[in-house]
Amino acid sequence: MTNNLLKLLLCLLGATAYLQTPAYAQVITEQNPSRIRSMSERWELDSATRKGVLRLTYYQPFYVTAGRWSSNPNTQPTSLNPTYSVPDPIAYNQYEAKFQLSFKTKLLQTIFWGYGDLWMGFTQKAHWQIYNSNVSRSFRELNYEPELILNFPLDIKVGGMKARTVGVAFNHQSNGRSLPRSRSWNRVIFHMGFESPHWMVVVRPWIRIPDAEDENPMINDYIGRGELTLAYNAGKHQFYLMATHPLKLGLLERGSAQLNWVFPVTGQVRLQIQGSTGYGETLIDYNHRQTTLGVGISFIDW
Repeated sequence: MTNNLLKLLLCLLGATAYLQTPAYAQVITEQNPSRIRSMSERWELDSATRKGVLRLTYYQPFYVTAGRWSSNPNTQPTSLNPTYSVPDPIAYNQYEAKFQLSFKTKLLQTIFWGYGDLWMGFTQKAHWQIYNSNVSRSFRELNYEPELILNFPLDIKVGGMKARTVGVAFNHQSNGRSLPRSRSWNRVIFHMGFESPHWMVVVRPWIRIPDAEDENPMINDYIGRGELTLAYNAGKHQFYLMATHPLKLGLLERGSAQLNWVFPVTGQVRLQIQGSTGYGETLIDYNHRQTTLGVGISFIDW
């Protein structure tokens, strides 16, 4: 166990050291890392923020959670497709480490009459049973999420906010495992983003693309048919909520909610407290409900 804790500590130290390098400065050039970055900064929506193509930058939050507790670990993943149901339970415990990495790069700029940008994004989520010697401290689940994103700038007042971006993405998510633990799905995700000095709101409804071998039957009725992200900046503290829902009568108890509280510790590093409840924290948990609580370090947030 000591060796694995040392490995996790080295990962944290390595990421922290990277934050101090010139390479990282090209990805993040933020004077106040606690504030919500404007959508123009995130998506290069005007000439002042446009930086060209094939430049690596941040996408979704980037964090490492050293300790995560689950009320109901998914010891025997199942699917309504019996081929994808695990026959025997696995001795997962309630505590594990979790991390998320997320980057994007612009592939094409000012396309579609000079208005659109084409981006490629990649997000990886990992759940690591580092405290569980019964399963050789293995990774419980790795989720890979590449996507192509077509984004257009907006500047429309909506109440006290501004609509700043609209677009569509082709999204693939999978866990890269063999039967019966294999999980994957494809979506077309539409998005629209709003902002004010202290708030950011992103609405992302999606359409699932049918596949021949359905690994996750009724996944939309569990995880949902859309996602809402709300981020609020309160001085040096940032709060953000990510919620999904099936958007279907009779399924009000489905979907998920994840609430994060992030505040600075030193330099670019912030402490993060994350709580979640509902379905689909990982892809293999798409039809499994649990509540989790974790504490870690956030390197990039909203």
